[in-house]
Amino acid sequence: IYRSKNENFFKTWSPEMAYVLGFFVADGNMIKNKRGAYFIEFASTDRELLENIRKVIGSSHKISARKRERKWRTAYRLQIGSKTMFNDLMDLRLTPAKSKTLKLPPVPGRYFRHFLRGYFDGDGNVIFSFFKKADRRSLSLAFLTRFTSGSKDLLVGIHGKLSALLGVRGSLSFYSDAWRLSYSANDSKKLSRFMY
Repeated sequence: IYRSKNENFFKTWSPEMAYVLGFFVADGNMIKNKRGAYFIEFASTDRELLENIRKVIGSSHKISARKRERKWRTAYRLQIGSKTMFNDLMDLRLTPAKSKTLKLPPVPGRYFRHFLRGYFDGDGNVIFSFFKKADRRSLSLAFLTRFTSGSKDLLVGIHGKLSALLGVRGSLSFYSDAWRLSYSANDSKKLSRFMY
């Protein structure tokens, strides 16, 4: 049973709620089963992260582990039955089977950095490596920050928000069935300070 003091968790803005929402947008799922029950689900290979999320939202649900074939890390899942939370997420533009239909939720500006940090922890990465440019003999150092999604609309929304807030440029590309929003070294420094 979902036991939060405030079941309308996703309608009560706070830094913690914004982070949880960002992570959910990246690695969450909404389920309505055939019996009409409503669930929200968080997934991660980081059990401690799910434990923190569970604490923030006031859940006592079990975190289950699942060994994945051909994968060296165990996957963990936190599933919560709550029609109220499900509907709250619907009100924030999220839907079941959301991966390619996502749009940026209406996160208040003061909480956007917390939302972005949550999203980055789920579907972001930093690239720091050497590569060879076509017009040069020597190797160049690449430092990029990247956000990934199946939804172009979501990344377009994040790009526009970051451009307005930080003046960063970024570039959007499609690779291997997913969209990528990438930022260069100087913009990555601004993003790092913004998120952390």
